[in-house]
Amino acid sequence: MIETSPPIREPAVANSLVAGPFGTLMRAMHDAILMIDESQRIVALNPAAQRLLRCEAAEVLGASLERFVPLAWRTRHAEWVRGFAASQALQHQMGTGRRVDVLRGDGSTVPVEIQLSRIEMVEGGQPRTLFAAMLRDTSESCALEEQLALLERRMRAVFELSPVAIWICDNDDVIAFANCAAARLFEVESIEPLIGRRIWTLLNEESHALLQSEIERAQVGQAVGAIVSASLTRMNGQRREVEIALAALPDHGHRTVQMVVSDVTEHRREAAELDHSRRALRELSSSVVEAREEERRRIARELHDELGQRLTALKIDLATLATQIKQPGYGARVASMQATLDDTLASVRRIASNLRPLMLDDLGLVAAIEWLAHDMARRMGVPVHTRLPLQEPVVNQRVATALYRMVQEALTNVARHAHAKSVQVALHAQDGKLVLTVADDGVGLSDQALQRTGSFGLMGLRERAHMLGGEIDIGHQPGGGTRVTVSLPADPGAHWERRR
Repeated sequence: MIETSPPIREPAVANSLVAGPFGTLMRAMHDAILMIDESQRIVALNPAAQRLLRCEAAEVLGASLERFVPLAWRTRHAEWVRGFAASQALQHQMGTGRRVDVLRGDGSTVPVEIQLSRIEMVEGGQPRTLFAAMLRDTSESCALEEQLALLERRMRAVFELSPVAIWICDNDDVIAFANCAAARLFEVESIEPLIGRRIWTLLNEESHALLQSEIERAQVGQAVGAIVSASLTRMNGQRREVEIALAALPDHGHRTVQMVVSDVTEHRREAAELDHSRRALRELSSSVVEAREEERRRIARELHDELGQRLTALKIDLATLATQIKQPGYGARVASMQATLDDTLASVRRIASNLRPLMLDDLGLVAAIEWLAHDMARRMGVPVHTRLPLQEPVVNQRVATALYRMVQEALTNVARHAHAKSVQVALHAQDGKLVLTVADDGVGLSDQALQRTGSFGLMGLRERAHMLGGEIDIGHQPGGGTRVTVSLPADPGAHWERRR
């Protein structure tokens, strides 16, 4: 018999088992050990077994092992022990580990792992067979396993409930796990056809190189932030566009890779439709602008050529008539009519110039900007300084019209809002583009004004620049005021063809 501390009363059972080195070894063992005879009665136990079973040796020795087996397990346990006792193959060998519940003396249960071995001995000159049962308390490990199992169930639930396809690849490229969304992505009833497949058989070839590079980066511990654009073919042959985000997962000493696969087919289709719609709207806007410019050109030409010429002819006739009328009072009336004709002719010319400056068509962009700057300076009472090229730049007619209108709009904004003392207008060629700058020293525009919706003047500037493939920057002057810088290609034809 093996004693506990404090000493347990020594029964008169199997005294030979507690003597000598064997008894010392049993006492020193941290694991619980029970010695059982052929009739499944306990003939010895060590202190660790008493603590595990929560019984004193006097209560246990001679009792049937069945006492410590839960009721639900007793029939199966008895059959298993008898089978082990009758087995010759397991004689003198440690039995395989089994996890069962043991019923303690206080009625509670504890999960244990049992290992059995056969002991042949001689007692009273007679051979005797005993069985040593080593019981290891696994309550902590079982609790950890339950927590891990719970965590695994929760993680699986998260994976399964995710609307985005997720799969985990082992050995670099073999799918070991996939969620239901992955099955829906490929339009299969379950994930079984995907498990064990190499990802390269699922993704189209053009994405293999980039994805392999990202996998290698992830496996060596580098941060992976890139989204890999790829495409795949469903089981029914339908092609889908996807984006793949991946991360390495440490797993039993090697690295697995988790991939989140988002189906972006519809998103890209909608984006393409939206982009097409935007291009169509811009083309329509450009067409409207060009049609308006053409109509302005026609009306301005008719005003200048038809109405202007007729008014001029009428003025000449009145001047001739004034020399022929000698009656008193008629001369003053004719002079008044001539003054009215002069004002009307000036108004016609001003309206025609505002609609479409004929010098833009007849004399070119530089002369038109020079005339516009002089006219706006006269109206605003603010000097407008120009720095224009000496030679007329060779530009597309659409670019020339756009630059003229931008100068006109910028100077109109200065007149309305800037309270400036001077304005600078500059035009020069740079790297195949024409760069226009209109700067003033006024109060400037606030950030809110630059971002405000409904500002159609600024919106028109931006839209004209964008339609011609150019760039525009509207910002603050270093010393105060506003600077508008526009860069347009001299020939926007290539950009126009790309947009179409």
